[in-house]
Amino acid sequence: MAAAHNPNHNHLLAALPVAEFEHLSPHLELVHLPLGEVICESGGKLQYVYFPTTSIVSLHCVMENGAVAGIAEVGNEGMLGIALFMGGNTMPSRAFVMTEGYAYRLRAQFLLEEFDFAGAMQHLLLRYSQALITQTSQTAACNRHHSVEQQLCRWLLLILDRQSSNELILTQELVANTLGVRREGITEAAGKLQQAGYIRYRRGHITVLDRTGLEDHACECYDVVKREFDRLLGRNVERCAVAGTWSPDRSPGTNTSIFASP
Repeated sequence: MAAAHNPNHNHLLAALPVAEFEHLSPHLELVHLPLGEVICESGGKLQYVYFPTTSIVSLHCVMENGAVAGIAEVGNEGMLGIALFMGGNTMPSRAFVMTEGYAYRLRAQFLLEEFDFAGAMQHLLLRYSQALITQTSQTAACNRHHSVEQQLCRWLLLILDRQSSNELILTQELVANTLGVRREGITEAAGKLQQAGYIRYRRGHITVLDRTGLEDHACECYDVVKREFDRLLGRNVERCAVAGTWSPDRSPGTNTSIFASP
């Protein structure tokens, strides 16, 4: 594994007890995920699950007419491939790389064996699955009831939480497809946010200038999703020496956000 990369940069892997992590570690393979790569189509079966570190994978529903709409993103807080242990066996959505970077992949069969062992890995992944379901359901509600500006703010904040830079490489087409709106709607919404001083927008790039302004302008959906991730998967999780235990550190003053930088 490259020295500059570490499985602990993925928060789920970082949350595993020492014994389980040491058992898992030799089977993790560092892979580069290029921008736009389709990891799996809807209905496809994953041979690997992915734990992103610096990459972000977007999950899209694909309609019969070819239209797409984003339902969730997976970054360093999570894992791609929960369908494997939820019983579905195949992916219900298209998964493609939205932000180029790295991830650790693990053979699907190995993950299933670890999950069936019913140790800390199983408990952790079930908690993550509930948080991911909250993200997808809240996205559906947001797309139905809130303005494009609010949706864009919510989405930009969730992307920012998964990376260290405030500059996002995002094409207008990608943002429009993810939010399920026309490109003209994204142009108008981004223009208003730029006029307000929250972002600087140029072709293929969005730089966030005022995160607080985005948070104030966003709908409640961002906070709902973030609170659920923090409740279920507090970032500061102790690695326990005893296998099969999982103990979030809730000491006063600690940062418990699953989206916090490693």
